[in-house]
Amino acid sequence: MGVLSVSRDQVLRYRLHVQQLDRPVDPARAVTDAAVLDLGAQDTGPDGALWALAVRGVPVQARAWPQDDLALVWSLRGAPHAYRRDALRDVQAALRPFSDADAGARVYDAAKPLRAAGIRPVDGLTHAARTMRTVVTEPTVKGALSTRMTQELPEPYVRWCRACRATHMWEMTFRLAALHGGLELEPGTSPPVVRRIPGWPASRVGSVERRRSARPDVLDPVRLLLHLLGPLDPKHVAVFLDAPVADVRERWPSDAVDVEVDGAPRSVLAADVDALADAGARDEPPVVRLLGPYDLFLQSRDRETLVPDASRRRTLWPVLGRPGAVLVDGDVVGTWRPRAKGRRLGLELDPWLPWSRDVERAVDVEHERLAEFRGLERA
Repeated sequence: MGVLSVSRDQVLRYRLHVQQLDRPVDPARAVTDAAVLDLGAQDTGPDGALWALAVRGVPVQARAWPQDDLALVWSLRGAPHAYRRDALRDVQAALRPFSDADAGARVYDAAKPLRAAGIRPVDGLTHAARTMRTVVTEPTVKGALSTRMTQELPEPYVRWCRACRATHMWEMTFRLAALHGGLELEPGTSPPVVRRIPGWPASRVGSVERRRSARPDVLDPVRLLLHLLGPLDPKHVAVFLDAPVADVRERWPSDAVDVEVDGAPRSVLAADVDALADAGARDEPPVVRLLGPYDLFLQSRDRETLVPDASRRRTLWPVLGRPGAVLVDGDVVGTWRPRAKGRRLGLELDPWLPWSRDVERAVDVEHERLAEFRGLERA
């Protein structure tokens, strides 16, 4: 049997379905009932994690964070992500660096002074996590925490920052150490407020070293990426995780199956092959969604598959000020930006091609949905 060959359209429709973007809203659905929470829903901007859940049919409202069910932590790439509160220990285990080289890659430039001082990046993260846990005895604003950490840590952990005109911790070390220290973010705070995770076991504080084990992580990030954003290759996964490609290859799932996407070699989990192969066009009303700028669907590192046109990729992923994406059956067909005036929410739309009347009507419905989510009226 040869290698399965699939089209870009099949890939995008598969991702649409596996990420549950085709689900209607269900008022009885639990706030934790969303597959993207396994990998984490990034909470950047006003239409962050909660809107990512809303467009997947979860009954949530802006600024109404369900704190008993969801927790917010700095995780992948140092960005704030939402997870199921009762899964935080599994999340922390899954986010341990694959190796010391991986730890160095994740903390970026902070690795060089640590190594120059004879400190492995893994050990540096461990020390930073334990120190941070000791310092945070009550909810603490990030700036105040940074000041305390600078006072507590020696030179390899801190640097002179020209932008701030001050000495403080390396930013990625600061952010990545927090979860390993049993710390979470208080939702809706700006600047962020850091606090202890209730019931976090002392044995987990600073538990950063990944020990060899035959048992895979409950929330294995490599498997989750292949499932939620597949098909991918090891480089795509490595870039998403800020990990060395060699570490990703070493942990490549044994049940990953080779496929071709428009002729390019990729892999997907064996259990997902049938769903991928069957993800063709449907004679049904289009699934239209307004995705937030950092929605998981837009986070895949195979951007050429998601948006083939280079100029449109620059529009969707500028250096600063990302717009949201108008998604139709998995295809990005334009961008949107919110324009709030008082109690009314307008949208600045940029269609990339002529929209059908069905799509226009569906965008109007989603506009109304976004306004209701924010507690506003549609302009």
